[in-house]
Amino acid sequence: MKITSDIRYVGVNDRKIDLFEGQYVVPEGIAYNSYVILDEKIAVMDTVDAAFTHEWLDNLDGVLAGKAPDYLIIQHMEPDHSANIVSFIKRYPEAKIVSSAKAFVMMKNFFGTDFAEKQVVVGEGDTLSLGKHTLTFVTAPMVHWPEVIVTYDSYDKVLFSADGFGKFGALDADEDWACEARRYYIGIVGKYGAQVQALLKKAAGLEIEKICPLHGPVLTENLGYYLGLYNTWSSYEPEEDGIVIAYTSVYGNTKRAVMQLAEALRAKGCPKVVVNDLARCDMAEAVEDAFRYSKLVLATTTYNADIFPFMKEFIHHLTERNFQKRTVAFIENGSWAPLAAKVMKGMFEGAKNITYTDTTVKILSALSDESRAQLDALADELCRDYLAKQDATANKNDLTALFNIGYGLYVVTSNDGKKDNGLIVNTVTQVTNTPNRIAVTINKDNYSHHVIKQTGKMNVNCLSVDAPFSVFETFGFQSGRNVDKFADCTPLYSDNGLVFLPRYINSFLSLKVEDYVDLDTHGMFICTVTEARVLSDRETMTYTYYQENVKPKPATEGKNGYVCKICGYVYEGEELPEDFICPLCKHGAADFEPIK
Repeated sequence: MKITSDIRYVGVNDRKIDLFEGQYVVPEGIAYNSYVILDEKIAVMDTVDAAFTHEWLDNLDGVLAGKAPDYLIIQHMEPDHSANIVSFIKRYPEAKIVSSAKAFVMMKNFFGTDFAEKQVVVGEGDTLSLGKHTLTFVTAPMVHWPEVIVTYDSYDKVLFSADGFGKFGALDADEDWACEARRYYIGIVGKYGAQVQALLKKAAGLEIEKICPLHGPVLTENLGYYLGLYNTWSSYEPEEDGIVIAYTSVYGNTKRAVMQLAEALRAKGCPKVVVNDLARCDMAEAVEDAFRYSKLVLATTTYNADIFPFMKEFIHHLTERNFQKRTVAFIENGSWAPLAAKVMKGMFEGAKNITYTDTTVKILSALSDESRAQLDALADELCRDYLAKQDATANKNDLTALFNIGYGLYVVTSNDGKKDNGLIVNTVTQVTNTPNRIAVTINKDNYSHHVIKQTGKMNVNCLSVDAPFSVFETFGFQSGRNVDKFADCTPLYSDNGLVFLPRYINSFLSLKVEDYVDLDTHGMFICTVTEARVLSDRETMTYTYYQENVKPKPATEGKNGYVCKICGYVYEGEELPEDFICPLCKHGAADFEPIK
């Protein structure tokens, strides 16, 4: 298979394998990918599993057409990619082996030799010239072994991504990429989100047209989609709104409770309800579901003064992969001493950013009127935000939304007649309560000021503490005149026809402008409230919380200059011009401070 005019695919499909890494069911098999770069010097990228030695060597012979390769580049030492190093060297004894220092240590462990006379050790930023192709090596420790490197070919703008962007399934499998890539990522790499985030930041500085992973298809189109999913998965954000119920049941009573809850959740507008019987389902699929959706209900029996073994295994799978940023609820069953909820919650003690529901359902052997009422209360609590998002079920006059106004951070949304728009503000204040009047102050340089001045209406979305930095990048660092800030979002609309955010807010207020105060550089809009909805009990994102927990720490080490207190942009220079405007967040010189 031709990847570019100079890069060929020489990998193999494994259709005989039943379990990948001895645990993951792969009904469509797996691909072991290997590539050849043809230039003045020839480089082979990785080998394949030991079961396919001769098929791979045949593929190499076919592409090389009698030529001898100069280099074998080993990016990752797992045996499904490195098993044929010795066979390769026997076939091409003059070739050098290019890899990281840690990989050569592992070669000694696997093969009894580290190929000392053939070593070309590379690290972060090192390059290898093949002729017109120059390869740059980027270290990717713990993605997902410590020795991993990835390789960038600047000539063809190809990223050889090791196990990154891989998926289960042979290359001739006719299936959606995301489903098996998600299960692959969460199962194989899920624990190492921080390391993947670091690698994505390195990749952001490269011009990439193709991604060549060690498993799965070569990615050639819509790369932003794949990079976006990897960013979501590695930052542990929910990919979709929905509720997963994972349960075990001995005599059927816990199962009946689960089915009743699932029915109630669907009736209350939950966009997706997934039910997994942990004793019978593919455990890896259940783990994938828990990471995919925003909320999780765990239902099990007390068993030997502990919890049922399948539930314990499931929670272990979650916590060892850094499960976080989710809402979790518990249903416990026990005939004489229910302990399951306490045990399950204790297993999440080390997990970050878990929100527990106020309601825990307790079943004593079988459902009773009391436990049914608890199920109804849990369904109401889990679906509060879904109910609030739907016109038919929303309380549109819930003025407790006003309690979420403080020195917080908000997305003010508007519409210019052509598209929806939004910007970040931190100047929203309730000024009277009879009637309820809200003051919103906006910089005149912002396009939203112009739009709201013309239309006389806006929505104020109260951001909650789970809002990631990407929200601030989208709504704070670019102008709605030039970009569509909702291009990658499916927005919802309030009665005034304006958008409100489907995620990361605890409430919103629809406002009608009654008066305007000119404050020189800013304009203050005095508004009445036409609609108010509360979507959740999550805390409002304060400016302090944003500074301490959300905004990335600026890369100031070794630099001399000034750093923006708003977004972290670094200006390098002895003096900051008085009229300097931050190119990211558009704040002026007053919001910069010297690098210390």
